[in-house]
Amino acid sequence: MPREIVLGNGSMLVNFDRELNMRDFYYPQVGLTNHIRGHRNKLGVWVNGRFSWVDDNRWQRKLGYKKSTMIGQSEAVNHDIGVALRIHDAVHFRTSMFLKKVDITNLDSQKREFRIFFSHDFSINESIVGDTAVFDSTSQCVCHYKRDRYFLINGRIGEEGLFQHSVGLKRFGGAEGTWKDAEDGILEKNPIAHGPVDSVVSFRAVLDGQATVSLYYWIIAGKSLAEVRQGNDFVLERGTERLFEEIEAYWSAWLHKKERDFYDLPEEVSEMFHRSLLVIRTQIDNNGAILAATDSDVILSYPDHYNYMWPRDGALVAYSLDLAGYPEISAKFFEFCARIISEGGYFYQRYNTDGTLGSSWHPWIQNEKALLPIQEDETALVLFALGVHYDLYRDIEFIESLYQPLIIRAADFLIAYRDPVTKLPLPSYDLWEERRGIFTFTCSAVYGALTAATSFASLLKDEPACRKYGTAAQEVRDAMERFLYCPQLDRFLRGVYPLKDGGYEKDFTLDSSLYGLFEFGAFPAGDPRVTATMNDVRENLWVKSEVGGLARYSDDYYCKKSDDIECIPGNPWIICTLWLAEWYIEAAANLTELAQGRHLIEWAVKYALPGGALPEQVHPYTGEGLSVAPLTWSHSTFVLAVEKYLEKYSSLKGAVH
Repeated sequence: MPREIVLGNGSMLVNFDRELNMRDFYYPQVGLTNHIRGHRNKLGVWVNGRFSWVDDNRWQRKLGYKKSTMIGQSEAVNHDIGVALRIHDAVHFRTSMFLKKVDITNLDSQKREFRIFFSHDFSINESIVGDTAVFDSTSQCVCHYKRDRYFLINGRIGEEGLFQHSVGLKRFGGAEGTWKDAEDGILEKNPIAHGPVDSVVSFRAVLDGQATVSLYYWIIAGKSLAEVRQGNDFVLERGTERLFEEIEAYWSAWLHKKERDFYDLPEEVSEMFHRSLLVIRTQIDNNGAILAATDSDVILSYPDHYNYMWPRDGALVAYSLDLAGYPEISAKFFEFCARIISEGGYFYQRYNTDGTLGSSWHPWIQNEKALLPIQEDETALVLFALGVHYDLYRDIEFIESLYQPLIIRAADFLIAYRDPVTKLPLPSYDLWEERRGIFTFTCSAVYGALTAATSFASLLKDEPACRKYGTAAQEVRDAMERFLYCPQLDRFLRGVYPLKDGGYEKDFTLDSSLYGLFEFGAFPAGDPRVTATMNDVRENLWVKSEVGGLARYSDDYYCKKSDDIECIPGNPWIICTLWLAEWYIEAAANLTELAQGRHLIEWAVKYALPGGALPEQVHPYTGEGLSVAPLTWSHSTFVLAVEKYLEKYSSLKGAVH
């Protein structure tokens, strides 16, 4: 189930699904350890002897965010038991605390007693072994802990704290979980349990007819009991309402650090732009790793999750953040890359948040010969994005600090990893991580990287390196014209595959990644060959249903929903549709042509989830989100397309005047 609400500060990340269940809780690094592993941490209501969990079908739910903030704002109404909940969720911008405010309204005309329940299904460090849940009589709260991970749970209605609590066993020895104890409205107050444990706490209020009361609830994370107790005291002293005000002010200021004129873009686009920036921030660890997605439910239909840092995704996200005015975040990413780059000057497929190697399906040997298990575009895109970073912010000290450990090492690898005769890059996996060969997207990224390296060498007066990188960049571009452009089709190929006789097998498959031709500077967007290529992509990869959107490539198998390849070449992807928008934007000669890009940006907004999250893919018939959501790459590509649109609109508008 997609994550409709994501909240974080770079060291804590909390995700909610569309049924208002907390499903992911990462701490102290984003994407590394999910302490609830996708299990449902639920909210329930008991009213005068009747109980209901908010995730059952008797509730009408509406999820979203408070405008221009990283505060979830949701509503849940159950007319059957006569209660309405208005819910605000937030993670503090500086400290490791999750805060919730629940405004409880009695929809009945009679005075009634309400009890609100919160269940907690922790598996600390992603394991039930050694967990303890205990009622802490000193702080009058419940605490889950193991080794150096502590999670303190408390709250207030007015001056009243927890009404009842219970801890016990879950999914062991026939025990479903302590959450079942809540359904009669009474908790047994068991004081401690260890191993596969969970807990429930409740709060109580008596409300007159049509009256409303506010409940405040929080989870403090820390590395010791003393630390979480101190955090609990901080909340009690500071006051939760004041903390919510501080959180709102902080994220509003963060979001509006760069003022923009959105010109003719509708309000829903500007709102999605702001939401995308906030979502992106939640998926970035404070140590620099940019995560692809933290929706743990993908593991139900796929053998692994997306909680990794792909250098490719990360570089393109950093690229968008630099254009949007957040160089302090992208700088940490580039420093992270300098720490993890291999001695050979390349990046592996993906990494964990702490810099260790992530899981992979690229083999290290083929036909009894060693194989470099890489996607070369990942190495190249880091240098390309770093080039954009410097062009915008001119921090020469930062570039100098990365010159030897990152720039020289990666650029020298890109030069060496080429065919000495053709000058094309040697085979590697494509950006979709599915096939091994020599691809137009990869070559375009290598060209962009070597061009950036040339500029860096020139900046630092490294003349031999400047000549070496500049020559290699031109050689790669020339080789692309010779081997990857097909005059008979009047367009570029997806790629070629080396044959034993020294020739190449051509891959004629249309692929949306051909946008890389202009994106990384290898060819202008208005080059007739690029125009013909992109027109072919648009006409043959467009999904011919009411949903529309652009597929990745012809006959895409991933999450496939139709065998009608003529009409549905693949599921529409947010990023691919926005790549087409970027081409319209870059190639536009007037505002009328530019409008084609605006329409595709609006398409992406249309197929966002109700809470504002952009999925990876869209169902070609229903329009529902597919695969993970939110996907950081989708949101960053939206930011990139909007930034490019605004820049182009400004230049065209100026030209008219």
